Amino acid sequence: MLIYFIVTNDLSYDQRMIRIATSLTQAGFTIKLVGRKLNNSIALLAQPFLQKRINCLFKKGKLFYAEYNIRIFFYLLFKKMDCICAIDLDTILPCYFISKIKKIPRVYDAHELFCEMKEIVSRPNIYKTWKRIEKYSVPKFVNGYTVSKPIAAEFYKMYKVKYSVIRNIALKNDILIPDKKEKYVLYQGAVNEGRSFETIIPAIKFVNAPLIVCGDGNFINEAKKLVAENNLKDKIIFKGYFPPDELQSYTLTAWIGINLLDNKGLNNYYSLANRFFDYMHAGVPQLCIDFPAYREINDKFEIAVLISDLTPENIARQINILLEDESLYKRLQQNCMRAREIFNWQNEEKKLISFYKNILPE
Repeated sequence: MLIYFIVTNDLSYDQRMIRIATSLTQAGFTIKLVGRKLNNSIALLAQPFLQKRINCLFKKGKLFYAEYNIRIFFYLLFKKMDCICAIDLDTILPCYFISKIKKIPRVYDAHELFCEMKEIVSRPNIYKTWKRIEKYSVPKFVNGYTVSKPIAAEFYKMYKVKYSVIRNIALKNDILIPDKKEKYVLYQGAVNEGRSFETIIPAIKFVNAPLIVCGDGNFINEAKKLVAENNLKDKIIFKGYFPPDELQSYTLTAWIGINLLDNKGLNNYYSLANRFFDYMHAGVPQLCIDFPAYREINDKFEIAVLISDLTPENIARQINILLEDESLYKRLQQNCMRAREIFNWQNEEKKLISFYKNILPE
């Protein structure tokens, strides 16, 4: 059975989709992952699944989404497939129309409450456009899954669709925690609006360690301006995106991970970010926002310091505690190693494989 997965990002750095596509390939499906090509895209790495990147004239904004959706539609129109999966709302329309034309099952992989992202919900006209797309298309996707129970509940509340919960958890690999002679704070993932960089960056002035940022996104230019304004060019280092294998080495040697989000839009409030699990799997204690999905896991395994006060002063205070309180740090680190035995992709992928086998029986 051939399944197409459609995303709008660069395939080389998408750990989540690499995990999903690899697991389904190993389970006997044929997978083709389709994404976009950027000017700075590296060569595609060899994978056990098929890959295709689409080149667009426009790189962002309304014209990009319009062009990409049209290009995706015509690319898919002439391809044979047994199922198609839209990854988030920005690919849902071409996937819907292709599934109707080809009379094949369609799946919605809702990694986000897309319309509730800060960069959407804070812009009324953009919000209205995406909300119309969501209201039109999501009820037509009866098969779907998302990353947390609160997001699944919200989809049922809005559209009466019962989506499975398949969390975006790291693959459990054997690790040896290194001797960390140099302490640094790590943020990994998209540098987007709503990730609290407005308060994280000034907080680093009062922290006894540098911050390394591994990622890129729609807030990267603003973040770099904030670094310059706060005279922190020597203390905050932007590394850009790394392929997953290289990123893991940065994560493993970090002293503290950062996972803070603004409480603006339900998407952040109900989130369960992959970096939360990536830090856990590297045995790295983290400073994390006190939102429901994170609190639920932290109540079972204390792996993070949860905060709701996102002032620079409090962020700096809590980071410095993690840097200096050896007893607290070791307790969180040991709990990470226990939690990763329960929360890992090897357990989560079973639900993913079962989901697709139910839709596409042999």
